[in-house]
Amino acid sequence: MGQYIYGIDIGGTTVKMGLFDGAGEMLDKWEIETRKEDSGSKILPDIAASIEKKNGERGIASEEILGIGMGVPGPITEDGRVLKCVNLGWGVFSVADKVRELTGVEKVRVGNDANVAALGEQWRGGGRGFDNIVMVTLGTGVGGGVILDGKILTGNNGAAGEIGHMTMNLDGKRPCTCGKSGCLEQYSSATAIMRRAKELVEGTDRPSMLREHDKITGKEIFDAYKAGDEMAKEIVDEFALYLGLGLSLVSNVVDPDAFVIGGGVSKNGQVVIDVIKEQYEKNAMLPHKGKEFRLAELGNDAGMYGTVRMVLE
Repeated sequence: MGQYIYGIDIGGTTVKMGLFDGAGEMLDKWEIETRKEDSGSKILPDIAASIEKKNGERGIASEEILGIGMGVPGPITEDGRVLKCVNLGWGVFSVADKVRELTGVEKVRVGNDANVAALGEQWRGGGRGFDNIVMVTLGTGVGGGVILDGKILTGNNGAAGEIGHMTMNLDGKRPCTCGKSGCLEQYSSATAIMRRAKELVEGTDRPSMLREHDKITGKEIFDAYKAGDEMAKEIVDEFALYLGLGLSLVSNVVDPDAFVIGGGVSKNGQVVIDVIKEQYEKNAMLPHKGKEFRLAELGNDAGMYGTVRMVLE
């Protein structure tokens, strides 16, 4: 008889699900829809039903399941309680207890989605070989996850690592979804750089390669930057200035071995690392200079790997 682990990453649109063996090797992966109606009451039963279906397909007996790991887009306490998850319509309840009830699996571990992605990258991705990393996810916002001594830093309410909501500009006018203004993610997310490009293209008559595109994405911005476009350089310089400065402040608090950069913006490759690191080195105090900066490697699978790692711990 083997041992199996289910790694589950709940997103606002889909639930990513993976079946792993007892050594943490992925055997299968698939997705189901995240049904958010009725305050998200269908999400966990749908996951349990999908697990039961996979058990049947694979001939897996209940006693062969070592555990279930789960990543959730919201603050999670160490004992698996969610403290409201607006994206899913959830209030305050124990996700871990509910999954145990639905599946009959006793070992259930639940974490914040950004944190478990960081743990996955530290274990099997860009953070391999380091015990202490900070993962930064550059997408719609700026997500963060902190791993210290190989374990997730959760904080008192499971909300540690929210680096995207550090206030970086006290005079900032860009409102953030968190209710503040001037947050890091208003300057260094994929959303931020695309918005800034739109402002410059529509609000100025400066020549730029960016004017050639109907829709400007991060790829177009970084391609233009690499080609020496001055408008793209202004956008990328602002992105890197705020992020490099922000990470230098993070270093003052947690002193990681390395930063791992993921999310959609990171797909532009080494140039992203280079511009962030340049600004980081300008702002870091002496003991924190020379940190490793790595690109994330696991993509959308990082969260699933991280949840499996929690079960194996």
